[in-house]
Amino acid sequence: MAMKRRAGAVLALFVTSALLVAGCNGGDGEAQSEQELYKNPVTLTWWHNASQDGPGKTYWEKVAKDFSALHPTVTIQIEAIETNQLQRTRLPAALLTSDPPDIFQAWGGGEMREQVEADYLKDITEQVKTEVENIGSAAEIWQVDGKQYGLPFRMGIEGIWYNKDMFARAGITTPPTTFDELNDAVTKLKAINVVPIALGAGDKWPAAHWWYNFALRACSVETLKKASVDLVFDDPCFVKAGEDLKTFIGTNPFQPNFIATPGQNDPTSANGLVANGKAAMELMGDWNRGTLETAAEDPEALKKFLGWFPVPAIAGSAGDPKAALGGGDGFSCAKNAPAECVEFLKYLVSPEVQKGYAETGTGLPVTKGAEAGITDPALKSILEATAGATYVQLWLDTAFGSTVGNAMNDAIVAIFAGNGTPEQVVSAMKAAAKK
Repeated sequence: MAMKRRAGAVLALFVTSALLVAGCNGGDGEAQSEQELYKNPVTLTWWHNASQDGPGKTYWEKVAKDFSALHPTVTIQIEAIETNQLQRTRLPAALLTSDPPDIFQAWGGGEMREQVEADYLKDITEQVKTEVENIGSAAEIWQVDGKQYGLPFRMGIEGIWYNKDMFARAGITTPPTTFDELNDAVTKLKAINVVPIALGAGDKWPAAHWWYNFALRACSVETLKKASVDLVFDDPCFVKAGEDLKTFIGTNPFQPNFIATPGQNDPTSANGLVANGKAAMELMGDWNRGTLETAAEDPEALKKFLGWFPVPAIAGSAGDPKAALGGGDGFSCAKNAPAECVEFLKYLVSPEVQKGYAETGTGLPVTKGAEAGITDPALKSILEATAGATYVQLWLDTAFGSTVGNAMNDAIVAIFAGNGTPEQVVSAMKAAAKK
């Protein structure tokens, strides 16, 4: 059931400013004292979303082995699951059973509130005070009513990844800062027979993120904050977001058959088109650096041509032109997971592990000091842009919760498919909010 109030729906500017400054359950974890830690053999099941072979998946395997080497009584069994399948199918089903994974991917916001109210998650507030202090305000997204139910390991804003070589060939000298300039870039790229923008609408959420960004431009910050808390979508800006999206789709900026193209995972995905020089741009989050490298046939060539710029502003819009859409990845422990689960969660956000994560180039770390591991120019650009954003809105499907989020995404994809309307998106959101 969709809840009527959402927590942690907004990331404030100081989230990344703080960063820059600086299965088998082993028993009832609530009953296990700190003195009993590592005394008896424990197996932790760990579900994460680094499902493709590459630096992210390899690094998590190393982290698990390192933790077990430090604590020989702990065995960690990993299952890597694609994000959409994990978030929308596998995890909701597993949490309904008596044997969910001990530690699993968590996105915070409205989804976490639903999980907490269903009594699925372990309250880790007392155990992670030091880690929360080191992370800063980003940790608040993984709180519900002031209690900590998870910790983030990655945080950043969304933007457009692009091929600098293609831009140069098309005569585009600087990245677009407005949608008028983006439309002009699309025209220039078409003129040299290049697919302007890759889109994986087959996975729904990559397409939905275009609508999210149009909503961010059409709606005021106050409207978005209120909608995230009250699930009220009466402001006409939500319809305008769909109208602006429909106009943009009408410029034909995407590759043929984008409606069936997967978002990532292989060379034929939208991600693969950009990674292998078959499309010039893709809208995606900071994690895309790692998935692009996984899909690239020539990773060294990718490093040379890859660039990034923030989502352009829309002249005359009601939204803040320097606002950004963003979010992160984190992990939570199941309510009855053993106490070792919380210790492993703390280890995942420790400065050393976070610095190693930054060095993989798969995303931006959250722990103070770990930013020293960021070497990729595009990721550095995202870090700077996140710090420069006046407001960062959590992904709307996460902020609004899974019930509204799923209905919203389905209705948005219908617009891309040519059989939906801007009004139907809002109607679907309102209907879902009443459930």
